[in-house]
Amino acid sequence: MENSNLLKVIVNAADDKRAEELVALDVRQVSSITDCFVIMQADSKRQVQAIAEEIEEKVAAGGFEIQRIDGKNSGTWVLIDLGDVIVHVFQTETRKFYNLEKLWSNCPSIDLRSLINE
Repeated sequence: MENSNLLKVIVNAADDKRAEELVALDVRQVSSITDCFVIMQADSKRQVQAIAEEIEEKVAAGGFEIQRIDGKNSGTWVLIDLGDVIVHVFQTETRKFYNLEKLWSNCPSIDLRSLINE
């Protein structure tokens, strides 16, 4: 995947703030708006906001452009549009309700294990 540097920044920022159940989907074959969705969750609104803020800070520090952020104040679903990658940070119950993985189930998963700094 061409966006591996951006994915690495996102995944490590999320991991630093203890995001759970990280999943990345390659949506290039079915979407004209982005290449990849990164989906994650946290149990509280406060943690969702902390994860989103960490991703925002690390992405900006890495020199990547943030096009738009939605939902930061609600803390139930924060969407960070980075152009080629769209990040979804959900509160656990909200993620279950919207179930994006099922909606995009025909898209291949991207293995994120190799991107996490030990």
